[in-house]
Amino acid sequence: MYFMLTVIDRKRLRDVISLYRLHQIYVNMIALGHGTASGELLGLLGLTGSERAVCLSIVTENTWKTVKRDLEQKIRIDVPGTGIAFIVPMSSIGGKRELRFFTDGQNWKKGAESVMQGTNRELLIIISNQGYNELVMDAAREAGAHGGTVLHARGTGMERAEKFLGISLASEKDITLIVTKTAGKNAIMQSVMQKAGMESEAKSIVFSLPVTSTAGLRLLDQDDEPEKPSGEPKAESPA
Repeated sequence: MYFMLTVIDRKRLRDVISLYRLHQIYVNMIALGHGTASGELLGLLGLTGSERAVCLSIVTENTWKTVKRDLEQKIRIDVPGTGIAFIVPMSSIGGKRELRFFTDGQNWKKGAESVMQGTNRELLIIISNQGYNELVMDAAREAGAHGGTVLHARGTGMERAEKFLGISLASEKDITLIVTKTAGKNAIMQSVMQKAGMESEAKSIVFSLPVTSTAGLRLLDQDDEPEKPSGEPKAESPA
């Protein structure tokens, strides 16, 4: 399973969504943004200007292979000014119904959870009805999360929720991003599912991605260390 992120010129967003539906990628989270990179970097990425649409999706390996081909051949994503797309391996999705909701039609078969060697942190992505991010964060904090970042987005394919989840979902969404230690991931996911999941008004779906490297989290690492006996210096985290 992979988390696919597509950054595209806003004018081409409808074309991309239509293409994804042809490949049975029905559930997408879409946010609008502006580019901030320098002109030189934009050129390297094949982007120009600043009006962007960001599309977040979940795909299988086989789906990515065919979508990548069509993005290049039909959308011409390699042409400067069009966009970029990439995938990140996923480590887990909270709930069997939620998994079917994302992967229906993609010919996915259950396998072992993906774990990357040396990965000690995870990025939790929580998709909830807009306006309930505080409920989500309260549930996450109760299980040890330190904080998160919230994005506002609009979902496609929400009409399919009744078939797979037995409920209807609103299109306006909050996306909460939380970086946490791998050892504490399951507790946070379970807390969110129990207190802000499908049985709550938030109607949250949560999944995780492996994080291979971080910067700026040294203080959190120190807070998580056990207390040392008096007189024994506390270990320093690497810079």
